[in-house]
Amino acid sequence: MTDLSTNAASMTTAAPGARRTEQYLPLSLPVAKLVTLVGAVATTASTFMSWTYTTDFPGDLTVSGYPGGLQVMTLIGAIITGVVALGAFKLKGLAWLNPSRSYNSVLLLALGTLATTWYTVIDIAAKLGGLANLDPGAFVAAVGSLVLFAGALALPIDRHPREEEDAEYIELGALGSSDLAVGAYRRLRELRFNHGDLKVSDPRALNVWLQRLAVVAVYAAGLKVLTFGLATSYSDIFIGYLIVVAFTFWGLGASGLLRQFQQITRENRVFSSSVGIVAAIAYPFAQNNEHWANLGVSVLIVGTVALGLNIVVGLTGLLDLGYVAFLGVGAYTAALVSGSQYSIWSGVQFPFWAAALTGAAAALVFGILIGAPTLRLRGDYLAIVTLGFGEIFRIVVKNLDGVSGPEVTNGPNGIAQIPDLSIFGYNLGDTHEIGSYTLGRFANYYLLMLVITVIVVLVFTRASDSRIGRSWIAIREDETAATAMGINGFRVKLVAFALGASLAGLAGTVSAHVTNSVVPDPYVFSGSVPPNSAFLLAAVVLGGMGTVSGPILGAALLYVIPEKLDFLARYELFAFGIALVLIMRFRPEGIIANRRRQLEFHEDEATTPGKRTLGDDTVPAGTAGA
Repeated sequence: MTDLSTNAASMTTAAPGARRTEQYLPLSLPVAKLVTLVGAVATTASTFMSWTYTTDFPGDLTVSGYPGGLQVMTLIGAIITGVVALGAFKLKGLAWLNPSRSYNSVLLLALGTLATTWYTVIDIAAKLGGLANLDPGAFVAAVGSLVLFAGALALPIDRHPREEEDAEYIELGALGSSDLAVGAYRRLRELRFNHGDLKVSDPRALNVWLQRLAVVAVYAAGLKVLTFGLATSYSDIFIGYLIVVAFTFWGLGASGLLRQFQQITRENRVFSSSVGIVAAIAYPFAQNNEHWANLGVSVLIVGTVALGLNIVVGLTGLLDLGYVAFLGVGAYTAALVSGSQYSIWSGVQFPFWAAALTGAAAALVFGILIGAPTLRLRGDYLAIVTLGFGEIFRIVVKNLDGVSGPEVTNGPNGIAQIPDLSIFGYNLGDTHEIGSYTLGRFANYYLLMLVITVIVVLVFTRASDSRIGRSWIAIREDETAATAMGINGFRVKLVAFALGASLAGLAGTVSAHVTNSVVPDPYVFSGSVPPNSAFLLAAVVLGGMGTVSGPILGAALLYVIPEKLDFLARYELFAFGIALVLIMRFRPEGIIANRRRQLEFHEDEATTPGKRTLGDDTVPAGTAGA
């Protein structure tokens, strides 16, 4: 491995394709380390000082000796940066924090600390009317975080390898003929970080119980971080929280810790899954707030539906723009057979398991009825047909009111007063005491939906790893080639369509009981209130197509962020659009990347610099997405 203390002159002359480190500020390595640590200590100390004299700013930053509000975000960022920096400097006992032996993690964490600190300072000045409202502590924090960042800039940072002078970039199009454009683009590519392919030690050599202890600690920390963010009552504080969390994940990824944790979870797959389920069960107990329990139910419902859509979009490569209709089919079916007095079968009340199977079966039938005549279409034509199906479903249920059509769904008024579920005598609509904890109505439905989500995840993983799952992936990659190899493309796509529809219908049966009513208005392609088809598709794309946890993470982000950031209420669709544009440009494989799709999207980065050709499929392991 190249010594990170290599001087700047030798860095500049590194051969194309070789590991290259580069300093942004011309300081010697010992001085850079000292400046970094001084900045971390100064920033940490500043959080125990008063940042403003008035309590008008959210979080009460007037108290000395006790950090509050956004000061806590700066404190956490500075401490994490300082500790990781000590690990990067190979301090005995902390070197394990930087297994990649790269200083990139320190720079990213320092940038996150700088961002949240300066955001706080600027926000105070903007909300209170000028810099005069800042106390000395705020200025110490601003300068300290800037010193921390400057010290990190002076460390040798791993950059993208130098590229051949005669490299051609087909993505530049007509601009590729200009030497100025090619040179500028080459320089931009070389400025990128390059820590993804650095080797890290194999954590599976640790004792198996230490590995499992690490899994428990990470999941416990994740639950604490989640509940801490939900407990923030001001959008200003939540923005700082997002900054710190985002840069911490990015920085820990650069250090190699996330890769090591992934290796541990793969090695202990069953144990890790069990701990994850336990952490999810602990969620309503950890925050004990019905509003956030309701949000948890909504996230699981939408995440489960998104997993079904992931079969169609992520695994099979079919664009479905009317998928929310299958959720509606399951919800209406459950509403009709669950004993509501507004149902045409008001005397019929199925037990939950029967209502759930009926809703899933009804959605499956609709999936087959819609898929059978349309799945011979491809691309945009199929997308238009599915979009039409979604609109037809909403219009039809609106007109099944006994006036414009047969009386089935009660038209625009929908089916109201759907009774709460009772499972083995446990009424989910009642409040229950478990020890010192109180489980309200939404917490009960959250736990029920968690069981269904686990079932759906098992179905998804088993299906994707099966023979039919490999056929879906083959169809997605090249339907013509898959058909030539003997795969019945139409049958395989119909199975995907039907299975995805049935999973959405299953989630719809719970959704009907959670909301106590079913109306046709939410089942549209796009709207300000989820779920809708655009929201579901955004959750799949944002989280990561073809993955299990990606759609659930995407649904959580799309639900929680607008909920916490009040100013986005009027611009929610605009924010979704911006988020999708950014994710498509900078991480098209999604936040949680499927390995196969990551290699596809970053194929150009996995080939030898200067010899990048369209269609080159030679992708060395561990280099894509670096």
